[in-house]
Amino acid sequence: MLDRAGSRAGAHSLVTIVGFLVCVEIASGVLQGYYTPIWKDVAGHLSIRDADVNWFEAAQLVVSALVVPLLARLGDVVGHKKVLLLSTAVTALGSWILAFAPSFTTFLVGFAIQGAYVVWLPMEIAIIHRRTAGTGRQDQLTRRSAAVLVGALELAVIIGALTSGSLVGSTSMTVLLMLPAIAVTLVLGLVWLGVEDRPGTSGGGLDLVGLALVTLVLGLVMAGLIVVRLEGAGNPVAWALVVLGVAALVPFVRYEAAHADPLVDVRVFAAAGQWPVQLTAFLFGMSVLGAQIPLSTFARTDPDVAGYGLGADAAFVSTLIGVYVISLAVGAFTLPLTARALGPRGALVLSSLLVALGYALWLPFHAGTGQALLNMAVAGVGSGALVAALPATAAAAAPPERTGFATGMTNATKTVGGAIASSVFAIALASTGSLDDPTKGHAPLSGYLTVWTVCAVAALLAAAALLFLPRATAEDRAADKPVAVP
Repeated sequence: MLDRAGSRAGAHSLVTIVGFLVCVEIASGVLQGYYTPIWKDVAGHLSIRDADVNWFEAAQLVVSALVVPLLARLGDVVGHKKVLLLSTAVTALGSWILAFAPSFTTFLVGFAIQGAYVVWLPMEIAIIHRRTAGTGRQDQLTRRSAAVLVGALELAVIIGALTSGSLVGSTSMTVLLMLPAIAVTLVLGLVWLGVEDRPGTSGGGLDLVGLALVTLVLGLVMAGLIVVRLEGAGNPVAWALVVLGVAALVPFVRYEAAHADPLVDVRVFAAAGQWPVQLTAFLFGMSVLGAQIPLSTFARTDPDVAGYGLGADAAFVSTLIGVYVISLAVGAFTLPLTARALGPRGALVLSSLLVALGYALWLPFHAGTGQALLNMAVAGVGSGALVAALPATAAAAAPPERTGFATGMTNATKTVGGAIASSVFAIALASTGSLDDPTKGHAPLSGYLTVWTVCAVAALLAAAALLFLPRATAEDRAADKPVAVP
């Protein structure tokens, strides 16, 4: 029977750790919301076209997709706190580079390096999952903690967006870009002091050959999509690169399956409790990461000129982002309630269906601001729950020595889905001119309809994949075990 004093001490320790990790997610939210309202100002600061800003996001997504598996594996080997510290230090470096970047190339490098922050949430979930081992409520406590972390993250996105938007006209760009760097640097100290350090749980070293092979796969596919974006869909070189990238999966999977300590453990990845979660993360990334810029450009398009769009100003776009992010937070905070009512699998399926419904609503209802707010609110509730639930569900289905890998791969697959979708959407929207400058032409409405259709179908496929997730969870099995002090 659980000793009450020990229980209070353990709970206090967990609450303290989650409190420090909330600070990390606040910094993460600032990074994710801070730059969106000021991209046009950044373009002016660097003397580049608005369209060139898209390269910053593409570079960060690709780098993130490559470093997450490496850092997730490193967390299992050397300890999750150490990797959290390392990724925070790299993120701080990238953020400081942005503040003083004199050119497009320097800013591109800094923004790509800053993408190391994507491993923060998976490492935090792994830290919490390991900290709650032996409580008899490991998965339940992990899900609740994840909901708190994601809720803090999404609220911080709003804070970041409002802060940059209000300061952009009253301070220099250098000072403005220093603020996120200062926030990340402060968080580095908080992690150092406030999160306990535990050794890694997995033996072996780093699989550098596997890293090279997965880099080859992603590099070829993304290179092909970039060529399509630049040269058009009729270019045979583009599709040859995509085919080569897909074909490179074969030696990659074979090598990883035979390796004793693989970068991507394909055997764990293919487990019944794991592959539906990872596939869902990939499909979910298409909407949560890939659809951001199309939604923004659609809202800013003048219907009197293009025949569609909301004709919104920057203030309304901020409102639209705010409603979406608040709905994300609602989805994250209510996850424990939906999981209790429907079970972990049912909560995931419902969340995916809400994302599908939200984007499907855009197809008939896109003529007014009220419709846009409703659509994004519905999609946001489902998205917030998925952001919180996917890492926790992956952790529950993973062996103890692969917790960091499983949680990290949810972010990696989500990022890959977003990177691929971003390129595909750019191709669908390419038409008579730049998406960012109305004087140079507009994307066709059919392009936006394609974006929303892809997002809705991807979410429906995710819901279908989740039906293959075993109903029994580690939490269900732990319910019959004696409770011990953590």
